[in-house]
Amino acid sequence: MFPPPEAYAFGGGMFMKQKWRTYLFWILLSEAVGILAAIRTREGMARFVETAVQPYFAPPAALFPIVWSLLYALMGIGAARVWLAAPRGERQTGINLFFAQLIFQFFWSLLFFNAGAYGLSFYWLAVLWLLVLLMVLAFLQVDRLAALLQIPYLFWVTFAGILNCAVWRLNR
Repeated sequence: MFPPPEAYAFGGGMFMKQKWRTYLFWILLSEAVGILAAIRTREGMARFVETAVQPYFAPPAALFPIVWSLLYALMGIGAARVWLAAPRGERQTGINLFFAQLIFQFFWSLLFFNAGAYGLSFYWLAVLWLLVLLMVLAFLQVDRLAALLQIPYLFWVTFAGILNCAVWRLNR
């Protein structure tokens, strides 16, 4: 998808000084997807909060932007670590899976909040969960810390799946 980091001729020490830009890029990319999803689903989220029956264990709405901001930052840090790793096939696999899950994450929000397709969004989320798991495993082959940083995201998507299923059942 993207040229590997060694394609950019920063040169020895200069490359080390440029690492912060790589981290910033991946974090901002991840956060931008989250912000775009929030903007695109603002009305759908408001409608959901007003009309949908939610399970008793649903967290308060104010918690979601905080959690997602943190998760997107962790995703970005993990992707940056993988991107900066020595060139190997697993690195590209990890980056490809990163983009795949990010796209699925974005469209889940549209399906769930804007379309109100709770059943379809549950199955979509199951695919997202699998993509996140595969991303964690691919990251693990490249950079252990990058993989560990994704564990909270995997747990949150698991919880989101339970929550999505409950909303689907309560709003048939």
